[in-house]
Amino acid sequence: MDKITGTQTSVSYWQIAKAVMAAFMGIRKKSDLENDAATLKPVHVVVGGIIGGLVFVIGVMLLVQLVVS
Repeated sequence: MDKITGTQTSVSYWQIAKAVMAAFMGIRKKSDLENDAATLKPVHVVVGGIIGGLVFVIGVMLLVQLVVS
């Protein structure tokens, strides 16, 4: 919900993915962080983090399998 107008703002999958990827890398502009804190719900970030972690682990496993074989 927007603090100023009191209306619900929609969140895109891309915005969640950007926030999770930036958290994984540890980089984020303060303005982006404040915008995400105002618009994203914690459940969005948790689910995005779990999905991002699974994609990362599966990607590493596939890469190791490719190198070893």
